[in-house]
Amino acid sequence: MSPMQKHKQRTSLRKWLSRGVHAFFGALTLLLVASGTLHAAQPQSSVDLASRPKVFKICHDQTYALCAVASCFVLNQVAYCKCDVKSGDSISLPFKFDKGEDVCTVNAEGADNGYMVSTFSLPPSVVEPGGDTALYNCPASTSDGAYAQCDGGLCFTSTEGGSFPGFDKPLKKGEIVCSCPITVANPSTAKIGYQIAGPYPCQKSFFANCDSAKANTKTGATIYVGAPTGVPRLLTRLLDGSVPKLNTCLSPGSSG
Repeated sequence: MSPMQKHKQRTSLRKWLSRGVHAFFGALTLLLVASGTLHAAQPQSSVDLASRPKVFKICHDQTYALCAVASCFVLNQVAYCKCDVKSGDSISLPFKFDKGEDVCTVNAEGADNGYMVSTFSLPPSVVEPGGDTALYNCPASTSDGAYAQCDGGLCFTSTEGGSFPGFDKPLKKGEIVCSCPITVANPSTAKIGYQIAGPYPCQKSFFANCDSAKANTKTGATIYVGAPTGVPRLLTRLLDGSVPKLNTCLSPGSSG
């Protein structure tokens, strides 16, 4: 690849990423409201999602980064998340940009250029029985914490197996650092809550990560990857066609 081609690619990627977080939450909120998939505790929605516009795209048989249950280190307003390298099918917003490029083509091009993209598939660790991770529901009305939004985040293969600021131990083979935008929840405007992954069985103390006193944008903070409530279930159904029973933890005082 010539220097001019590399410059053009970097410019296109910057544009793509700058629009990513806004597109992600705009599309997801509309789809969640339309489908009725607002609560992770609900069974699969009776709405025929396959009949709705194809908001998401499936990337087939690619190597990708899975960040759905990742913890992240905040440095200068960016979350650096320790994610897992996976292969197979995954799903994401398409993030379409110049000349037919989208999340799947960008990820494919990364194989020869030292990076990959964070997309979604269901982590086995949240599946009941046997999973040691759960989805913690942070209520819309009270949660003001920060969390990382990693769909479309770029991850650099040079970090695999190496040391990285904010992580006590070197990354293992099959682990990679992804840079992800940070979302700060606002109880005064939120229509739905969000979910982050934490330990299972449920631990009441982990809900502190729903609050800004612990989960914030300050350099040195630890935050978790999150998404609007119901998104993991929705994306799993769109990708796999069905959703197994997931480990879920409701906030103290929640009626479910």
